[in-house]
Amino acid sequence: MDQVVSYCGLVCEKCLIYLATREKDDDKRYEMRAEIVREIKSHYGEECKPEDITDCDGCKTEGGRLFSGCKNCHMRKCARRKGIENCAYCDEYACEKIEKFFATDPDAKTRLDAIRDTL
Repeated sequence: MDQVVSYCGLVCEKCLIYLATREKDDDKRYEMRAEIVREIKSHYGEECKPEDITDCDGCKTEGGRLFSGCKNCHMRKCARRKGIENCAYCDEYACEKIEKFFATDPDAKTRLDAIRDTL
């Protein structure tokens, strides 16, 4: 099965928030969300609590659950407004917003660059 690459180049099915949403065991789900809090602090310098980590069905979901960080994502909003699959398809790739994101998630850049090379 092919991976679904999000607008910014992340793979939702590998995202800790996406995986925690699908976890059935309450204790394990809480532990996963505590790990997400540590990752958010480490990667983005933002403070939050496990209770702040909302469920998410992936940033391309239509009418499903969406993590607050995804709801407010500038790249998601821009790509949806332009009607493109992800940022690799954008005429302005790589813009300042996505370049800033790549500083914290270089694998996303690698993925989008690979897609861009096939276009």
